[in-house]
Amino acid sequence: MSVFNRDEADEVRYGARAIIALPEMNAGLRDTNARIEEAVGLAAAIGLNVVDRLAFRVRQTKPSTLFGSGQVEQIATAARMHDAELVVVDAALTPVQQQNLEKATEAKVIDRTGLILEIFGERAATAEGRLQVELAHLDYQAGRLVRSWTHLERQRGGFGFLGGPGETQIEADRRLIRDRMAKIRRELEQVRKTRGLHRARRERAPWPVVALVGYTNAGKSTLFNRLTGADVMAENLLFATLDPTMRQVSLPGIDKAILSDTVGFVSDLPTQLVAAFRATLEEVTAADLILHVRDIAHPDTEAQRADVLAVLGEIGVGPEIGEGAAIVEVWNKLDALDPEAHERVLAEATRDQDVIAVSALTGEGVEDLRRRVAEWLLAGARVHSISLPAGDGGAIAWLHQHGEVLDQTMEGETLTMDVRLSPDEWDRFQSRR
Repeated sequence: MSVFNRDEADEVRYGARAIIALPEMNAGLRDTNARIEEAVGLAAAIGLNVVDRLAFRVRQTKPSTLFGSGQVEQIATAARMHDAELVVVDAALTPVQQQNLEKATEAKVIDRTGLILEIFGERAATAEGRLQVELAHLDYQAGRLVRSWTHLERQRGGFGFLGGPGETQIEADRRLIRDRMAKIRRELEQVRKTRGLHRARRERAPWPVVALVGYTNAGKSTLFNRLTGADVMAENLLFATLDPTMRQVSLPGIDKAILSDTVGFVSDLPTQLVAAFRATLEEVTAADLILHVRDIAHPDTEAQRADVLAVLGEIGVGPEIGEGAAIVEVWNKLDALDPEAHERVLAEATRDQDVIAVSALTGEGVEDLRRRVAEWLLAGARVHSISLPAGDGGAIAWLHQHGEVLDQTMEGETLTMDVRLSPDEWDRFQSRR
């Protein structure tokens, strides 16, 4: 589905001339140029042609238009001058503000939430991802209904008569949306149950799970490909990855681990998406280790870090609440730094045990990352001397698969093995005996 009307979706979405309007309401917290570039990147992600960029200091928001009257006139003038079809406001708009801005500018207006939902609608590849996007979009649109919503009936395959005698079109549309949202939630609940079964099987295996998280375009998918040899879409594009991808990865001393690539986070992530993508993000809550990939060359890298930790907190993970797996920072994009900054970042990373600096693009530091990840996963592991009958092939194979066999000797029919095992693996091995 699209935030645009059906009849104009194809016309507006691809190559449409658009203006970015950025209201600066918290000056100083983020770099203005970086925020504008991010908004341009979001627009480019669905093929919009940005023809002008405007930033305004908004000291007090106007309930009717968000911007001041003079600022609205500047936006309208720019829209007319550039023959823009679309104005992208890089903030959340109320339905009234959106409507009034459209009247003033004589152009379609979309806010940051709508733009992100539009990108997600374009990129979701799996049936689950499409369901999650549709749910988020319906939740967003429920508060800004217009009389064009009957196209939902056609998309669903048809209900026949929409409303009873005396039922207004808006009421019928609201009922239609509620019914569809309830159906999607039931389907997503089934997805959660399926994911739970998959996780239970992995835990019985058990293979450690490492989840990659980070701000959008931080280089997670490039690092994922570098570590696993996979060919996941990795472009210099916001939200290149939406659906979670999992692959096997080999680590020193660990026969098998699972690496999960997740959707990128972004500042002011629509609350509808946080709720709708909870099933996807549950992979993060079940991980044994979380690698927070940061674009260390970005001017807003610290603010992006805070945004990611805030979203993790919303799903119940993070140091602030003391829940979930340990979070290790991977400072990516060393290749984008000048030599002086490169040396400074390496020195800072070396001083922090929970940080490692890499370039996923060139491979710098990646082998060291493999080694460190293995160490983090094996933290707390102890070496156990285990004596087994030489004929107990199942137990011997299990120890080789789930532990690090350091030494083994044979005396008669007894095999003695020195094996490094984590506390959980030791408990699982004990339960087998």
